[in-house]
Amino acid sequence: MPKMTMTKASKGNAKQFPVRVTTMDAELEFTIEPKTTGKELFDMVGRTIGLRETWYFGLQYVDSKDYVAWLKFDKKVLDQGISKESQIQFTFLAKFYPEEVSGELVQEITQHLFFLQVKQSILNMDIYCPPEASVLLAAFAVQAKYGDYDESTYQPGMLASDDLLPQRVLDQYQMTPAMWEDKIKFWYAERRGMTSDEAEMDYLKIAQDLEMYGVNYFQIKNKKDSDLWIGVDARGIGVYDRDNRLLPKVAFPWSEIKNISFNDKRFTIKNVNKKEPHFVFYAPKPRINELILELCMGNHELYMRRRRPDSMEIQQMKEKAMEEKARKQMDRSRLAREKQLREEAVREKEEMERRFLQMQDEVRQTQEALARSEETAELLHEKMTVLDEEARLLTQKAAEAEAEVQRIKLTAIKTEEERMHMEQRAHDAEILAAAILEDSENRAKEAEQLKDELMKAKLSEKAAKGKLLELTQTMSHTDYSTSIPSYPVLASDLSPTLQYVESGAPLPDGDIFSGNLDQLSLEMEKERREYLSKSKTLQDQLKDLKSEIQVLKVEDRSSTLDRLHDESMQRGDSKYATLRKVTANSAKARVAFFEEL
Repeated sequence: MPKMTMTKASKGNAKQFPVRVTTMDAELEFTIEPKTTGKELFDMVGRTIGLRETWYFGLQYVDSKDYVAWLKFDKKVLDQGISKESQIQFTFLAKFYPEEVSGELVQEITQHLFFLQVKQSILNMDIYCPPEASVLLAAFAVQAKYGDYDESTYQPGMLASDDLLPQRVLDQYQMTPAMWEDKIKFWYAERRGMTSDEAEMDYLKIAQDLEMYGVNYFQIKNKKDSDLWIGVDARGIGVYDRDNRLLPKVAFPWSEIKNISFNDKRFTIKNVNKKEPHFVFYAPKPRINELILELCMGNHELYMRRRRPDSMEIQQMKEKAMEEKARKQMDRSRLAREKQLREEAVREKEEMERRFLQMQDEVRQTQEALARSEETAELLHEKMTVLDEEARLLTQKAAEAEAEVQRIKLTAIKTEEERMHMEQRAHDAEILAAAILEDSENRAKEAEQLKDELMKAKLSEKAAKGKLLELTQTMSHTDYSTSIPSYPVLASDLSPTLQYVESGAPLPDGDIFSGNLDQLSLEMEKERREYLSKSKTLQDQLKDLKSEIQVLKVEDRSSTLDRLHDESMQRGDSKYATLRKVTANSAKARVAFFEEL
């Protein structure tokens, strides 16, 4: 935890006392004087952490008699049964809870502190959470801590060091840590796009529907001396069976309560209708009644406060929160646009590189085709030369044969036998001459064909050279050294209003965000409707998850609360349906029912 030290200004040589205050995410150290009041110390803590919604919180401590107590603001710190032997220890906690987190928690620091405290209460099993909902809440917690799931950087076991699920859940399933991580990772990936504060708020929206959320329990007895529990929360007072703190048997909303008091162990609650009987119960010790009274008074005051118009302070806080949300939305939109531009630049560069490689390949293929064309043309030229030479020789032989025929015809034949012999030789010579002539003609035709093929090869070579020139010119006019453009978020890029806020100066007149507030309100209302519409989907998904892990559940390891929760779900007794049912009868009937428990 971060550690900060603050010292209250002192006068003279008054003795000072060291104080340590532990919040959900920091440890603070102060020095107080004997006259320092609880309110002064509490205000120092609030100023240090930047908290304005202080009415939800208090300073809890263990007094010299080992009782858990809340520091009273109207008394001096050292006059409240606090041991002064060493450093005085306090814990800064939410003392009262809102009825509806999304509509009441204004500051992000308030929301964050509630998120941390509720998460810790669920993990410590002070708030019962069913297994399937525990997995979903763990995914929201991971999103709030790490941001969007990135498959390229996620490593198995990454969540192993995080405390994400109640031990009660881990104990009742035959599942390894890796199997639980896979379930959480699936839901974590589904949360992509959520900011940290959005994930924390959705966590609280789900958690506030848990039966034990925001309830302070105390053991009591009725007139029959039955062991019971009462629970004090934002809506009123509920009475619970000794073995079932999930759903109340009967409840009394703050709207019906006019007066609260106790005398020794007897605690009395009077109805606004004087004709209705008092609700009376008994605590084990007067000290318990004192703590019950303190919580009842604070919850009742906040209940009434919510039903009055917002004070000027609340209005200013809400307006500032809306402006901050508008600024953040604009920043997120700008960052999203810059990310989109970077991604488009990356894609464009990759496309250009792909085209470049493709063109390089085309150039290579064209060069190979050109080389083949040149080689073919050279071979054809050589072959044509050989054929021309063969044709010339054949023509020469034919001429010689013809001359021989003529010479033989002109030679005088002295005898008939010589003449016939010479005629036979002439006939043979004529046949040979005709064959040679025919062969010569064939060779001439073949030479002509080779000339055509050579012409085609030269044309192909010319076309290949032209394409190579075209590709070379295209590549010379294309810049393939394009790098991914960067889009830094500079201070000069920020809106003037944001710079004023960061510097601590007052906002200028005509704040550029004022025109966005109405639109933002509409967007918030749209978000609320969308959340309600998503609830059904979430419930269906939770049912599917429950079915998936049900086969790995070890039934004899289920806790009492798990069994009670499953039974209430089978009956259709949800948290809010039960609250409506246990407040439906008259106050007289409910008091009578309580006394008979």
